[in-house]
Amino acid sequence: MSAPEQDPVEAEAAAWLARRDRALTAAEQDSFLQWLRADPRHRAALQRLDRTWSALDALAAWQPADAARPNPDLLAPSSRSSRRTAWWVACAGAGVAALLAMLVFRVPSAPAEAPSVSPGVRVVPRPELQALADGSVAEVNHGGRVELAFGVHERRVRLREGEVHLTVVKDATRPFLVEAGGVTVRAVGTAFNVRRERDTVDVIVTEGRVQLESAGSGPVSLVRGERGRVEPGQRPVVSAADPAAVARELAWRAVRLEFEALPLESVIVEFNLRNARQLAIGDAAAGRVKVAGTFRADEPEAFARLLEASFGIAVERPAEGAWILRRAGTR
Repeated sequence: MSAPEQDPVEAEAAAWLARRDRALTAAEQDSFLQWLRADPRHRAALQRLDRTWSALDALAAWQPADAARPNPDLLAPSSRSSRRTAWWVACAGAGVAALLAMLVFRVPSAPAEAPSVSPGVRVVPRPELQALADGSVAEVNHGGRVELAFGVHERRVRLREGEVHLTVVKDATRPFLVEAGGVTVRAVGTAFNVRRERDTVDVIVTEGRVQLESAGSGPVSLVRGERGRVEPGQRPVVSAADPAAVARELAWRAVRLEFEALPLESVIVEFNLRNARQLAIGDAAAGRVKVAGTFRADEPEAFARLLEASFGIAVERPAEGAWILRRAGTR
């Protein structure tokens, strides 16, 4: 039998993956970006092959002695609690039957994130949005765990561990309550972030107003731009939230790029792959500057400001075209 003809797009994507694994040269990086932009099928094929090879990596450590029978789930994608749909039903007492429904379903996710094109880069995906039964939206940070109990008289979320950002749909007849340890956050129609670290609870209000309630203290109000921190057995401490600090703390809600001492010429390829704002290397010395850290993938402008402040890089911002990065003091 003759071998089936290979899709040219798949063949090109496979070739680019092979080049990426052995590290792209500067010229190849430019050609790769041009290839991605030339046709939306190129990125889709690259992502599809990248996922396939990631799954096959699970076979690397398998030995025949590991099992006497084949495992049909060997290459099945691992399940994630955030993608499960769960229902709980309970009855209200005192002779009155009431339906208590707890529902989480997944909002259709955005297109898969572009894979990295350079070794030494880790792409941390954004958490999936979860639409609650009332239309409110929850974003649970990686490693977080929440339980939902929505009834006819109230909507209740229990944060067992980690962090969650909530955008609440207004419903005056059913208050929205978030429990975290011994703290309750009450909201009507607003957006806020709750982080639990053992018995300490930190709340940041990004829209509207919430009310903190804890044992031993009366209700404390927080408005947009304020944060409240509750230590065990203490009254809530309210302070103004620094916008820059809030942006850093809530960066987990977006795709992040983690670099390990990667040359700047490779770093900007990752930003350019994901943004309309393009960055370009203006001299070889700038391209060799090593960058390490975690950055939001959707903020090339903020990354450029950081380069100016901390890496000795000057940024030229022409009205049109890419921003040019040079070593400070060179032309």
